[in-house]
Amino acid sequence: MKADKTGNIVTGITQASGRRHHITIVSETFPPEINGVANTLRYLCLGLMRRGHRVTVVRPRQSHESKSEFHAAVEHLFSREHVVTGLPLPGYGELRFGVCRPGYLAALWSRSRPDAVYVATQGPLGVAAVSAARSAGIPVTSGFHTNFHAYSRYYGAGFLEKLLCGYGRWFHNRTALTLVPTRKIAETTADMGIHPTCVWSRGVDCNRFSPHKRDMALRQQWGLRPNDRAVLYVGRLAPEKNLQMAVSCFERIRGLHPNARFILVGDGPMRKRLAERHPDYILPGTRRGEDLARHYASGDIFLFPSKTDTFGNVVTEAMASGLAVVAFDDAAASEHIRHEDNGMKASLPDDEGFVDHALRLADQPTLMNRIRAQARLDALELDWAAQIDQFEHLILNQPPRNHFNAIKQQGIPLL
Repeated sequence: MKADKTGNIVTGITQASGRRHHITIVSETFPPEINGVANTLRYLCLGLMRRGHRVTVVRPRQSHESKSEFHAAVEHLFSREHVVTGLPLPGYGELRFGVCRPGYLAALWSRSRPDAVYVATQGPLGVAAVSAARSAGIPVTSGFHTNFHAYSRYYGAGFLEKLLCGYGRWFHNRTALTLVPTRKIAETTADMGIHPTCVWSRGVDCNRFSPHKRDMALRQQWGLRPNDRAVLYVGRLAPEKNLQMAVSCFERIRGLHPNARFILVGDGPMRKRLAERHPDYILPGTRRGEDLARHYASGDIFLFPSKTDTFGNVVTEAMASGLAVVAFDDAAASEHIRHEDNGMKASLPDDEGFVDHALRLADQPTLMNRIRAQARLDALELDWAAQIDQFEHLILNQPPRNHFNAIKQQGIPLL
């Protein structure tokens, strides 16, 4: 195993030993909650269980919990959940953070010792899990799923950004390895002083998300005629998603194409204000499963204005659904979108370029349709199985943390 100069470990994707392992996933958010972290963990856990591993989940109690198909699948495959106390996350009332003593987890793991622990979130539950795993000598890996330090500027608390960066550095550097979703995030975490890291990307379910699920009746409900443009956004309706950029972009599109419609799928603190200021926008709320896939496939242009996402699963879901994505050259777009080939992307500071790209798609149906077709073809290559392969290898075949310290002391560059 070797590492490059930014702390990112360079490793081949190889099958683990083939032995059935016990892997514990610790997260403050988990299905049936709807967000990028929960979505990623859903595919991760199911993929690991299909390989025969025993997967145990430690998570907070969610508000209004109910059984879901996912939980039924977990039970069927003999995996277990340990639910701890959950309290509302400020600014994200529907999400909760976990409260748990390290001693509780240490006792739990002394009775049923995991071969590896993966901590997906850096809240109080994550801190307790890292402490318990370290004290028990269990290999522990963390994931950098969310740019919380960058969120602070969107909530009037930009002065906390350095403090949050310091906290993130402390948290992740207590684990043997931090998994990041893109090469750009590897650079960001290196700048924060987090090391070592390894890029672990995301797949997309191309059976669920498919252009074949386009629903003309739904488009008619949206008030569209056959050649009208459906501009789509899917995600949290919140300030950190840069939604004002999406609104400005759509209004420019509508100035040239009055029959275009803007459909914003999701929920969040901005929903009420959007509904009041733009009563003509279509706000269907949170959609799941096949209904979500139908909404994706019924769109034409997908706007992803976020500048804070670490990945953005919605980008690859939109590609799989055959949409023409407009995004900034960051997160998933930086990895998977080739400008004017399978999508459109603008540099991070270039808001006007973002709008211009969307206008070109709206004005040039031939370009839009070519990009939509190529996006679907490229999404078919983004298989979750390869990502599960890599995850399995990384968390089950990592050297102890002092191995990485020895590499640094010997002058071998880390990413």
